[in-house]
Amino acid sequence: MTDDLSTLADRRFAERRAATGARDPREFYRGLLRDLRGADEAAYREMVARYEVQIVGAVGRGEADPLEAWLAFGLELAAASVGPGRSVVVDATGRATPLEGRPRWDQMVLHLPDGRGRAVPVGLPPELSDAQRAALDLLVKGKVRTSADD
Repeated sequence: MTDDLSTLADRRFAERRAATGARDPREFYRGLLRDLRGADEAAYREMVARYEVQIVGAVGRGEADPLEAWLAFGLELAAASVGPGRSVVVDATGRATPLEGRPRWDQMVLHLPDGRGRAVPVGLPPELSDAQRAALDLLVKGKVRTSADD
C-alpha cells in the first residue's frame, strides 16, 4: 500500500508543479538527508518517518497540498540538518521577514540557523529577482559581490 501511496504522492506533486511552475526542491532535500544520515542516524530515521507520514501518507491520500507539504517538510529537515533557527521569507527587494504560517511555493524561504552556519534554502520562487539572487549568494553560498564583479 505504501508504494501505491508513494506513486500517488509523486503524481500529485508533479501535477501541482506543472500547474504552478514551482521549483522542485526534492534533489536538494535528498542531499540534506544524505548529510544528516552521516551525521546523526537517529535524526535521519526521524526525518524518514516524517516523510512517510507528511509526504507519502498525507499527499498520497490527498489530505495535503503537495507543494506546501514538501516545503513544510523542508523546514523540518533544514532544522534537523543544521540545527534550530528561524525561517524567513526574502521578498523581491531582498527584504527578509519572519515566515508566518506555512511556506508558499512562490516564496524564497530560508532557514537561518542559530549560531554559526550558512542559511539553508527551503524554497525558491520560479524566478529570482536580482536582490533575491544576491541574498542567496551571500547567505547560502557565502559569496560576496562587489561593483567590480558586475
